[in-house]
Formats: sequence, structure tokens, C-alpha cells
Amino acid sequence: MNREEFFRDARSDLTGPLDGVRVLDVTKVWSGPMATCVLADLGADVVRVELPGGLDGEVPPKIPGTGLSWFRQTVNRNKRSVGLDLREKDGRETFLRMVAVSDVVVENYRPGTLDGWGAGYAACRAAQADIVFVSISGYGQYGPRSSLPGYDPVLQAYGGWMSLNGEPGGGPVRAQTFIADEMAGLHGAIGALAALRHRDRTGEGQHVDVAMLDALLAGSSGLLTLAATGRPPARNGNETDFVVPANVYACADGSIYLAVALNRQWRALAAAIGRPELATAPGFGTAAERLANRAAVNEAVAAWCAERGVEQVLKALDACAVPAAQVRDLADVAADPQVAEREMLQDVTLHDGTTAPLTGPPAKFSRTPTRIRRAAPRAGNDTEDVLREWGLA
Repeated sequence: MNREEFFRDARSDLTGPLDGVRVLDVTKVWSGPMATCVLADLGADVVRVELPGGLDGEVPPKIPGTGLSWFRQTVNRNKRSVGLDLREKDGRETFLRMVAVSDVVVENYRPGTLDGWGAGYAACRAAQADIVFVSISGYGQYGPRSSLPGYDPVLQAYGGWMSLNGEPGGGPVRAQTFIADEMAGLHGAIGALAALRHRDRTGEGQHVDVAMLDALLAGSSGLLTLAATGRPPARNGNETDFVVPANVYACADGSIYLAVALNRQWRALAAAIGRPELATAPGFGTAAERLANRAAVNEAVAAWCAERGVEQVLKALDACAVPAAQVRDLADVAADPQVAEREMLQDVTLHDGTTAPLTGPPAKFSRTPTRIRRAAPRAGNDTEDVLREWGLA
């Protein structure tokens, strides 16, 4: 299938599958903005409520060629901004009037903060009985650590994530992406959609509580169960404890990663590296044997890769359907034709008039396509327009 075939029945009159859904974004840093970014990408009318003229998210470095931060520009695209101070009576009252004509509120302040301002779930529910109110925090709305602040690296440490990363025998390593924030944001968006489905069916709103810790644990590939039952996972570096070979292998001009999960893949690999006898040899023929013979298996694959360039290695592996890829940096990925065809980088004119390639929405919809419709706004940029459109001016 090509791109044109996939989108042959696409509509052009909607912003996406969430066209018409109104979301109030009372968030900061990354987890909350990520949740609302997903909803905005899906077509919702997402309005950030933030301090007029504020600089939330203006984290260095700047996008080259612009005066704007990569942080705010990437995660706040497809949104508008209303300037309000919820700590002040006028700002709070305007906010609650907006809640009365909205579908979803997303916030990620420390639990109790918005309640203290008179803008928490109880106040929003009083303004709109069926409101969906999503709270994202480090440890959740209840529990012994619920009142504590939590940033992504702190949650990676507390949630055991760092202990899994790095080489065997080495120290813990932080994930370079905001993995706890990202996962909490995704679960926040999923929670909002599920609660909207329930509201549309029953007329009932509700409070959705997403903890970064819970999201991180839920995304730990089931390893928490092993730890809870007495078999905590070991740090394996680039390998796994259930598939061999699965590792980074150095080639003459770079590196590749390959993973052989099936015996038929191993047989194909053995033939490709010129060692067909290893397809059934003792210590090599079955997954269990390869697990027990990890060093020898790795040595055989590594020796073949070391004498060849990446392109030659991948051509041979692709031809026999062995899963493998070059180890690349993000600059390589940004220039990749697959990334371009999937529109995962979209040139967007930013609010200062400069242009930058922003990461596009990942889910593709054949009937209601999504795209980056607008750049991240200046704080408070859309106050008059939003209040007028929503009948609140």
C-alpha cells in the first residue's frame, strides 16, 4: 500500500478524530503537556491556561535558526493559549467559566495545588458536572508519597528504571528521553479518552488519576512481576535474558543491532554468515542452547560482521529476513526517507516567523487525518479569540 491509497477516503473538513472536543490544559514541564499534545494532535481544541507572558517550557537549547526553545515548541504545537492567573479571583472565575463549556481538564501540579487555588476537581465539577478531570503527578493523588514532588529522573530512580539500564556490572543509567513523563502523558491521554467514552454513554464525568510512577511500572514489560516473585531482572546492557543473539555488533564502518527470536531465523543467519553447520550444531541449534552458549554465539556473529561494512551486512540479513538495523544517531534518522514518507518531521512556521521541523503525530487516520495545524503559541496569545469563540467574552 502507498500513502495515497491509505488516505484515499480522507476528509478535509475536520481537525482529526477528536474534532469538537474542548480541552483545558493547566500543565507545565512535560508529562501534562504531552497528554494534551496527544489530544491536540488528534484534533481536540486544546487551550493552555498559563500566566500571561509566561515563559513556561522555555528550556535551552534553542532550535537553531530560531529564538525559541525546542522544549515548548515541540510539545505545545496544535494548542492555543489563554493568559490567566488561577491564584487570582478574576483568573479563577474566568477559568471556571471556561470549564463550564469544556469537556476535559488536564493538570499536572502537585496534588492539592489547584484545590488550594479553588480550581481543583471539586470546583471544576461544580462548574461542569460531567467534566473529565485528568491529574498527572509523580506519585498519584493518594499514597504515602503523594504529596512529594517528582521529576522524570527522580521517578526513573525510584521506579527501578535506572537499575535496568547500563552494562552488566556497571552503575545505573538514566534514560536520555523523558520516559516517565512520556508514559504518564500517554496514559493521561488514554485515560481522558476512556473517561470521555464513559461520559458519552452514561452522562457521568470523573477524576482520572495518573501517577508517573504507575505509568513507568506499567511500561516495564512485566518485569515488576518477576521482581515481586523473587527473580529481579539483571542489567543486560544491549542484550536480553531470553534471546541470543540479540546485541550490537561492530562492522567495518559502523554498528548494527540484530535479534534472533526464532530458530528458523537462526538457521537463516547461520547460512548468511557462512556457517551453515551452526544451524543444528550442539550449543547453537535451539534457543535454549544459544542462551547457555551466549559467548560463543556472539563471537561467531561478531567475527562475520567485523569483516564487512554495514551496508553489506544489512543487505545479507534483509535478504534472509533476519531482523536487523544500523545503529544510527538522531541526525541520521531525521534525514531518513521512511521518516519523511511518514511525515514524522513537518516544517512549521513558529510564532516568531521562523520555520522548524517539528515531530509529527504518530497515529495515522485514513478518514480523519491529523497534522501539525499550528505552532506552539506565545503565552496568552489567544485569550481574546478563545473567550469570544466560546461565548465568554
